[in-house]
This record gives sequence, structure tokens and C-alpha cells, in this order.
Amino acid sequence: MSLHSLDAAIALNSVQEGLLRGHFGGSYANMVGPFGGIIAATLLNGVLTNPECLGQPVAMTVNFAGVVADAEFDVTVQLARATRTTQHWVLALNQQGKTAVTATVMTAQRPEAGWQATELVMPKVPAASQVSRLDTQMYPGWAKNYALHIIDGGLQPGSEPLGATTRLWVRDEPPRLLDFLSLMAISDVFFPRVFVRRQQMMPAGTVSLTTYFHADTESLARQGNRALLGVARANRFHHGFFDQSAELWGADGELLVTTHQMVYFKG
Repeated sequence: MSLHSLDAAIALNSVQEGLLRGHFGGSYANMVGPFGGIIAATLLNGVLTNPECLGQPVAMTVNFAGVVADAEFDVTVQLARATRTTQHWVLALNQQGKTAVTATVMTAQRPEAGWQATELVMPKVPAASQVSRLDTQMYPGWAKNYALHIIDGGLQPGSEPLGATTRLWVRDEPPRLLDFLSLMAISDVFFPRVFVRRQQMMPAGTVSLTTYFHADTESLARQGNRALLGVARANRFHHGFFDQSAELWGADGELLVTTHQMVYFKG
């Protein structure tokens, strides 16, 4: 069986201890370089496949320091600190002798029981089957790897802006069982908020992305390959940067991920 496009894109080979090598081949190409979500998922893969990795991912921060090319790259992986139940990892993606991306990942062995609650409420929206699928032919290549059903807050250049909030259903295309790697990539699937707020495309790119994993392996297994509900919004566009926050919900109403990022734009 051939690899799913996501697994092929994030594949890493060991060069020596703490050094991995991969190649972005263009299947998740964005306007400039690879899709940010696939870069983050690749780095997370470097931690989750490490034999010393303990537990499951809880938080990840990725800083995009420079342009990443659709080409070969190296990833350095270092376990910075560990306790009996947590680990803190430091990573860097290097191309042509320069650091393009840095990241930190926290993993943990979650307690099996304890008090829990969810303050956010999953929006009441039409089912994915009731929302038209976005035709991605005119979008960057990465979008073709997802089935996107935009409920509201889409991009229709020339139309009247109605705010910067988007609600959509999304899953991998072709369908793939959800795991932490695909969840990491999907969490960055939203178009930059400035596109939606102004209803036009312009130069923009994430400079810092933090993802919080509320899911565990059991909740991922319950989700299977069904579509996730995503909501993204912005708070302020100011002096060339804006923030973007988002959440992803499982089909059964479980909050799986929340994310926050800072995005550069010009226009």
C-alpha cells in the first residue's frame, strides 16, 4: 500500500542520534514554501518517533524564522528536560546551513482519572454533508489534501467583508484516521484571517504558532476519519501583524485542539 500524502510529506530518516533528514516534495505547497501545518507536523513527528519520547503531546510552539523551501532539510531534536511524567523537547529545522524553523514540544503522561470540564461550547452548525465542499483547484496545493466544507467566513474576493471569523468542517483527503500528527497539520488549515476580513489575498505568513492538545489517544480513536469542526477568529490587525485563534472539535462534540498564532501581512 502507498503512503498517505501526509505520511509521505512528514517522513524523516535518522542520520545520527539527534539528527533527522526529510524532504518537502511540494504536495503541501503554499504560496511560498510548504504549508505551515505540515512543517509543524513534521517536527512533531521527530519527537513522537524518538525512542525516548514519553506520553502524548500537550503543547507545541513553532517559530518560523525564515522561508522554508520544498527541498531537503535537517531536523535536530534535543530532550531539554524530563520529569517522571513530562518532557520538554527543543527542535530546529535547518536548510542550506541556516535555521528556518525552531520549535518546542511538551509531552506528558496524562493522569487516567480526575476532574474535568470544558468551558467552550461547540457551535450549532449544519452537518458537513449539508455544506458544499470547497473547490480547491484555484487554491495553493496544500488545500487539495483536505476536504473543506466552509459554513461561513469563506474567501470570495470582491464580496463585502463580514468579519474575520470562519466556521468549517475539515478532514484529510483522502480520508485518514486521525492522530496527533494529522491533528497538528489540520489545526493550521484556516486561511489567514486578513484574507477573510478584507476578502482579498495578499502576502501573509505565520511567524509563531502555538497549539494545545486537549485530545488523547482514546478521543482520537473515537473520531476516526470523520470531519472535524473548526472555528477561527482574529482580535486585532495592527502594524503589519495580526493574531489568530482557533479550535477544532470532534464530530461528537469533544474539544480536541486550541491554537494561537501571530501572522505577518503586507497590504
